[in-house]
Amino acid sequence: MLKIAYSDLYCHPLPDGHRFPMEKYMLLPEQLLYEGTVTQDNFFVPEAMALDWIYQTHQESYVHKLFKLELTKSEIRKTGFPLSRQLVEREIHIMNGSVQAALFAKQYGVAMNIAGGTHHAFSDRGEGFCLLNDIAIAANYLLAQKLAKKILVVDLDVHQGNGTAEICASNPAVFTFSMHGAANYPMHKERSDLDIGLPDKIDDAAYLKILKENFYPLVDQFEPDFIIFQSGVDVLATDKLGRLGLTMQGCKERDRIVLEVAHNNKIPIMCCMGGGYSEKISHIIEAHANTYRLAQEMYF
Repeated sequence: MLKIAYSDLYCHPLPDGHRFPMEKYMLLPEQLLYEGTVTQDNFFVPEAMALDWIYQTHQESYVHKLFKLELTKSEIRKTGFPLSRQLVEREIHIMNGSVQAALFAKQYGVAMNIAGGTHHAFSDRGEGFCLLNDIAIAANYLLAQKLAKKILVVDLDVHQGNGTAEICASNPAVFTFSMHGAANYPMHKERSDLDIGLPDKIDDAAYLKILKENFYPLVDQFEPDFIIFQSGVDVLATDKLGRLGLTMQGCKERDRIVLEVAHNNKIPIMCCMGGGYSEKISHIIEAHANTYRLAQEMYF
């Protein structure tokens, strides 16, 4: 069964006019249920992540400041979020959503987190709508529990996974692969194990060719026993922040490539949502829904 982490906390409202589209976290499950791709049985509600596991990834001094709501104005501004107790609660539930989804992926082959993909959170700070890094936390959890030996992070969000790269830089058991817009945020890129910067307005054919030429041999060479897939849909041409040129079908084919490799090689894969900022919310929901549809089609 396809297991999907979702909580009402994911939809914590932000002040009017804030550009981060929180509504997608509510609308995506509704769409998947309406069309019959999933039922209520597919969803599970994650509890809060235990602090000990957060400390495995993030500096305690930062976590203490975050939990006490003592970040400076500059630190808060860099996150892009107005800081609140509800926001912190939301974040620690998202963290455990990805960890629990990873455990379900070990059982069923694939599992998803409706939220997550918070790849801009560093070990000592938050940035870019990310307070804590669920990708790194999930990877460290699996390694510490000896549930994986070699984890491949496939980050295909339009923005480089800079926080994940920083956190995992000294860990040879985690290979970070980020394929992103070269001229997009963040302006200063960290060094992933493999970074591919893409030109603005790249089309489906060119994007998918580059992905195949790098992803296929990477899996053969690194031989991961677990994959974490950051499946942001801000690669769409309609995205307000993305600057790439993918169509809806191109984005779906991107997901198919990643999921097929995991499925065919029997590598468990946990997918987390990542970004999506198209003008029309329907474009965001459709692109994200395609990832779930493909997972159901291939695995179940």
